[in-house]
Amino acid sequence: MLVHICCSVDSHFFLEKLQHDYPNEKLIGFFYDPNIHPYSEYQLRLLDVKRSCKKLGIELLEGEYDFEAWMQAVRGLENEPEKGKRCEVCFDKRFDVSAKKALLLGEKSITTTLLVSPLKSQEQLKLSGDKFFKEHGVEFIFYDYRKDGGTAQQSRVTKDEQLYRQDYCGCIYGLTMQREQQDRLMDEMFSHVSNQTQPSSIEERLEMYHQRDELEDKGIAYKIIREKFLNYRQFSFKLYESGDKIINAYALFYSTLQRKKAQGNIEFSSKNIHYFNREEIKFVTLEFFNSTCNFMYKNTKELIFNPPSVKEEMAFRDTLLTSSYDLSPIIIVDEIPKTKLFIELDAKIYEDVREKLIII
Repeated sequence: MLVHICCSVDSHFFLEKLQHDYPNEKLIGFFYDPNIHPYSEYQLRLLDVKRSCKKLGIELLEGEYDFEAWMQAVRGLENEPEKGKRCEVCFDKRFDVSAKKALLLGEKSITTTLLVSPLKSQEQLKLSGDKFFKEHGVEFIFYDYRKDGGTAQQSRVTKDEQLYRQDYCGCIYGLTMQREQQDRLMDEMFSHVSNQTQPSSIEERLEMYHQRDELEDKGIAYKIIREKFLNYRQFSFKLYESGDKIINAYALFYSTLQRKKAQGNIEFSSKNIHYFNREEIKFVTLEFFNSTCNFMYKNTKELIFNPPSVKEEMAFRDTLLTSSYDLSPIIIVDEIPKTKLFIELDAKIYEDVREKLIII
């Protein structure tokens, strides 16, 4: 039987149940989910599914990540709600490819781990599955493992196996509506211009789950915990003089302006910190930044496109400021300007939760 797999949270429990109920049935996992966006999130879910199938002894095949074809399939349905018409089209596309894969492998039946997801309509899934049985002769097997406390069991398995628990289906349109309803920043869609790994980003989680797999390979015990913290995203930053002459500059992590703009002059300097006369802004030279952190940046432009880690930026902030609660903008420049300056900084600090790996 070919089993279409959407994610490890659904698949691990679902596959365990199939193995128990059908011990003589050979199961082949098929990860085909072009709806998942961005690609880093797709990689993260695939990584976790690979680990899950390895634990269960199930062969796993990966389908094509044809995201553009999926986008074309759901065109015009961007504003459909969860369990609406867009989901039907999404199921149809994934079942079509899964059915053809089953035929190619000589399998006569398919099912999907989407059936166990409480966020999906089983009726929609069954209709899509039955449709392809008629068209391709591949039987869709319907299993309801949600009933009789199945959802609670699934949650327990997810926790016990320390699976990656995503908080959106994968679809960019579903995520957009979900974040709007939650009044939350859709930071899944933000990546730093330099590819610096941002806290609680998909990229950070991907790195962490790779580390988890490495610890398991070495037999090292660990736990994945969650912690609350103040997150930060910088959307844009510009420093310029009169006449719109741009000055290469870098604003450190946690730098914010209440009104997103400020203008003024540097009033005085003390211990290599140059104090602006507005918004508690502080300037430091790249030379001072290099000497303090043992970096070797040749100029600020290099720093912009190849910055240190967020942890290193925060360590530098700690050397300048007297309080951990100080959120003053800190700006690094090649040389301290002596003219009137204009600053545009659009950034946001917000409460967030992230996963953390600890060795026990």
